[in-house]
Amino acid sequence: MPIPYKARKAIFANKEGKKLYHPQVVIIGNTDLNDLSKEVAELSSLSTGDVKNTIDNLIIVMTRHLQSGESVTLDGLGSFTLSLKSRGKGAETPEEVSPSDARLKINFRPTSTRNSDRTVATRSLMTGSTFVRWGEKKNQSTTDTGSSDPDTGDVDNGDNGGATGGNPL
Repeated sequence: MPIPYKARKAIFANKEGKKLYHPQVVIIGNTDLNDLSKEVAELSSLSTGDVKNTIDNLIIVMTRHLQSGESVTLDGLGSFTLSLKSRGKGAETPEEVSPSDARLKINFRPTSTRNSDRTVATRSLMTGSTFVRWGEKKNQSTTDTGSSDPDTGDVDNGDNGGATGGNPL
């Protein structure tokens, strides 16, 4: 199924003073745990309740491991870690450092594989992606997925970082 996108005008002007347009993914809805559980149940021998219970328990166990200082890797999906982002200007001595001076964040790095030349070969959730301009018929899709940054998982769509948006996790 093609990914819907639209043209978005930049908020800030470039070096030449022009506000250029960049592609932006259009989010047309949301799928929740109940919907996912039903779909996974259709693909397996488990009931919808079994799938939902398993995912609920996965979240509990992942939280436990993350909060104990471990990273969590889900093969084929990616890795989750916790980090602290400082809110202040820092401290003069190590004794003055406190977690209350920071915000807890969860980081996600998608699974990838590398070719022998160390270039990224696969991003499991983005493999085979195609695009369609929002509002056009689905048979007018394109397949240019851009290049992805092996360190962050961000797709470079030529806008110098502005149109990819934040990670929802």
